Amino acid sequence: MSDRPITEEDLHAYVDDDLDAFRRSEVEAYLAQHPDAASRVSAFAEQRQALRSALAPFAEAPVPPELDLARIIAARRRPARSIWRSAAAAVVLFAAGAAGGWFMHPPAEPASGIAALAQEAAANYAVYAPDYMHPVELRAADRGELLRWVSQRLHRPIAAPDLSQSGYRFMGGRLVATAHGPAALFLYDDDHGTRLAMLIRPMADQRNTPMSLHAQGPVSGFAWADRGLGYSLVADASPQTLNPLADEARRQIDSKAAS
Repeated sequence: MSDRPITEEDLHAYVDDDLDAFRRSEVEAYLAQHPDAASRVSAFAEQRQALRSALAPFAEAPVPPELDLARIIAARRRPARSIWRSAAAAVVLFAAGAAGGWFMHPPAEPASGIAALAQEAAANYAVYAPDYMHPVELRAADRGELLRWVSQRLHRPIAAPDLSQSGYRFMGGRLVATAHGPAALFLYDDDHGTRLAMLIRPMADQRNTPMSLHAQGPVSGFAWADRGLGYSLVADASPQTLNPLADEARRQIDSKAAS
């Protein structure tokens, strides 16, 4: 065993199978003695596999003929007189691609309303929840400053639910960007490796929307809209675990809005 400490980079390289045999054995010995780190590594591996599964259809799809390397090289070797003919063909291919989409898939309709909110919450959860260095911009000790900051930027009074009675401590939060403007992101931790995230932002549609279940890969969540604000509570957890937490968060938010 060397004296070199096991770093966060080592853990990620372990998940990516990018360590030599000696360093890998050192990391495995470290994980055997540190269950918390082993739990984090397991979560990293699950996220990596989820991303690979999500992108597999694109990775396994055949290369379009116009991007085949052999065809591109052959085209470059054609006589100069064929340049204008090739340019015209390229224009046709570009137009066809713009009309038909990559791999001839029809263009996806952009999500809106609660569906967009759910996607944004899951995406931000995937970025910040696994971060064990700087998951939040302002910590729980700066709760007042954090709430003033996000309330000012969202032009609405924003409250962060207290989920400590349900076993989740408030970690802090940050302001994040979405396709529909800035949003507040609050993080919670049960001190056993499970983190929750709540995303809050103004909604273009001012109608109230009942709570609904959504899922983005391994991440589940519940989203709703009330008084012009949209809320989504998400985690890498089962809907059965999240449902009572979302109910409690909504109860507290409604209570503060009514007072």
